[in-house]
Amino acid sequence: MSGSHTTDPDSHAERMAKKKAARDRMMAGKTDGKGLLIVHTGTGKGKSSAAFGMVLRCIGHGLKSGVVQFIKGAWDTAERRVLSGFPDLVTFLTLGEGFTWETQDRTRDIAATSRAWAAATAMLADPAYRMVVLDELNVVLRYDYLDLDTVTAALSARPPGQHVVITGRNAPVPLVEMADLVTEMTLIKHPFRKGIKAQAGVEY
Repeated sequence: MSGSHTTDPDSHAERMAKKKAARDRMMAGKTDGKGLLIVHTGTGKGKSSAAFGMVLRCIGHGLKSGVVQFIKGAWDTAERRVLSGFPDLVTFLTLGEGFTWETQDRTRDIAATSRAWAAATAMLADPAYRMVVLDELNVVLRYDYLDLDTVTAALSARPPGQHVVITGRNAPVPLVEMADLVTEMTLIKHPFRKGIKAQAGVEY
């Protein structure tokens, strides 16, 4: 058999050796690391879930993380229960009051955003936090509840080793441009469209 899918052991070993050599050359030019700005956006599910997964990784390494939720409020989510179980390693603050169509009060929403941002800036200035998750920050930026220049200035001034993860749909272009890693979740199918509401263990 010929081609890339050959089962011949010698051909496979030779091909893998070439891949390893190329990989080693690529890795030799990489730096040791830096604090990353990570953006999870798009219409698909999993933006916040992916961010919380990284917080779990930090816990596993004994690194301190902070979470500020800008929108979610009343929901008793499983992730908040679990992550709050590590008080020495995780500061979990839910400072929103629900989605904007629930409050129907722009002044109140802006006030809640201001409180959440005050907590976020304290974390962004504290080198003890290795990772800071700003959950649904993109949403409040979209509604102009928070000044984008103020946000980017705080992100630029944070400690050099601190990672920041920002979630929410419609990430603003300047934030995407300054980010080190951007992932766009794409919606293909969602059970809500079939009349199935949010369920424990999946959405919260």
